[in-house]
Amino acid sequence: MSAAQSAAPPLSLPLRINLSVMMFLQFAVWGAWFVVFFPYLLGLNFTSSQAGALIGNMALGAIFSTIFAGYIADRLLASEKLMAICHLAGAGVLYLIAQTQDTNQYGTLFALTFVYALLYNPTLVLANSITFEHVPDGQRDFPGIRVLGTLGWIGAGFAIDFLFKSEGKTAAATNGPLLMAAGLSAALGVYSFFLPHTPPKGEAKGVPFVRAIGLFKDFSFAAFFIVSLAITVVLAFYYTSTSDFLAKQCGVKDIGSTMSIGQVCETVFLPLLPLFLIRLGMKWVLALGMFCWGLRYFLFTNAGPEGVGFAMAIVGIALHGFCFDFFFAAGFIHCDNKAPKDIRASAQALFSFLTYGVGMWLGSLLCGILQDKYTNPETKAVNWSEFWMVPSIGVMVCLGVFLLVFRDRPGRIEEPAVAGTAVTPPA
Repeated sequence: MSAAQSAAPPLSLPLRINLSVMMFLQFAVWGAWFVVFFPYLLGLNFTSSQAGALIGNMALGAIFSTIFAGYIADRLLASEKLMAICHLAGAGVLYLIAQTQDTNQYGTLFALTFVYALLYNPTLVLANSITFEHVPDGQRDFPGIRVLGTLGWIGAGFAIDFLFKSEGKTAAATNGPLLMAAGLSAALGVYSFFLPHTPPKGEAKGVPFVRAIGLFKDFSFAAFFIVSLAITVVLAFYYTSTSDFLAKQCGVKDIGSTMSIGQVCETVFLPLLPLFLIRLGMKWVLALGMFCWGLRYFLFTNAGPEGVGFAMAIVGIALHGFCFDFFFAAGFIHCDNKAPKDIRASAQALFSFLTYGVGMWLGSLLCGILQDKYTNPETKAVNWSEFWMVPSIGVMVCLGVFLLVFRDRPGRIEEPAVAGTAVTPPA
């Protein structure tokens, strides 16, 4: 641990509780509906391609909204107020999505899911930036707070199975998860007014998001972002198709709680992330996360409803703890460590833009197309082995490129001294 880290004061208990409740609700909203949305749409007789496009809207919205969210939080409006506005409006849109169930209303549902994505995605950036702004040491304190988000996702998964699963049917057969998500979103919208006040940083030269892109002058930082984009394309396969895969290939009925196994593993390893970062360094922590993604998909290629095949499916789900903690959580910490302090929210937004946004959108579309490709038109059965082999190979290619080009240098990245741009020296 560095001298700077050891000198940071302890995180106060009231602040920890306040931020932890925020994280819990933030991911409970997402986990309540997202993992069952694809089979829910198939149950309404939408095609796999249509369902993939609708889920892809969650990422498509991130492409547009996170750019402006970072700018607004850095320059115009207090982050907690923007968080409240987005979640309160999002609750109303989720309710409308739950009521739109006719395949002839595909255009309406497409518009609603896109609008919701524009509202929800900025809150992912805001939750992180609020946390990093107020904790004494981001690398030390962020994982312990972020793990409550994982618990929120787990709680939502068990809740939807308990509340909405019926005899012979999974929770994906009802719009109940969407309605629960709407209620949670409304609750977080109100709670956001009680978060620590996080005002904008005020006027500064240059547009923050453009300045964040300017950090690409650092080759390793650029390589990190490009590889993150590529690997998130294949990450989307997990979020889009795993629930359908578990139900059809592995005979799983409790989809929400079964997929929560991955989040349980997250809760174990996320608090340990600072230790891994100290012992292994950022590069090898990120590489380990990538490797676990590829291994998970490879296990899925041989998964089945019983015996060793079922064990492979469960181990693959459990690996989500490594995958998310060691890549996404570490990635947000890397952005916070490298970006000049007055554009940290925009650097976080840029990371979300390329991963939760562009990468997940492209991945969701590709996933729907490939699932149609590997579906037998007569039996409607999916060749899951060939389907999962595609993202497994894709992850390993990304890992190889990352190991070759990424170098983690100490200190913040110094911005180029150009006209109209404020220069922030390295920390």
